[in-house]
Amino acid sequence: MEISSDVWVAGLIRRAEIGGAFATVVKRGDARGGAVIVKAYDTSTRRARLYSEAFGMDGERRWIQPIESEFESELDAYVDRQRRYDPDLWVVEIEDREGRSFVEI
Repeated sequence: MEISSDVWVAGLIRRAEIGGAFATVVKRGDARGGAVIVKAYDTSTRRARLYSEAFGMDGERRWIQPIESEFESELDAYVDRQRRYDPDLWVVEIEDREGRSFVEI
């Protein structure tokens, strides 16, 4: 049984907080089945990475980096495009001095 998006996001935020990071929901999506994008910001290097939810052939949740850029504005533009395309999308931002995303890659 797959866990609902709202419960999964709450768990992600809790994992980040336990790890000493700050995490927040930037955009709430569909509580039951909305896809999730995680923006991990490394406060020590001032660089960000995006992780997008995908599902493997076995139905397991996987995380991919849909875009890589040195410019945070390009990452934000990607998120904005995805939000226009998928109104059920969740967007979570995590700020961590080690740049951890707290998702299993």
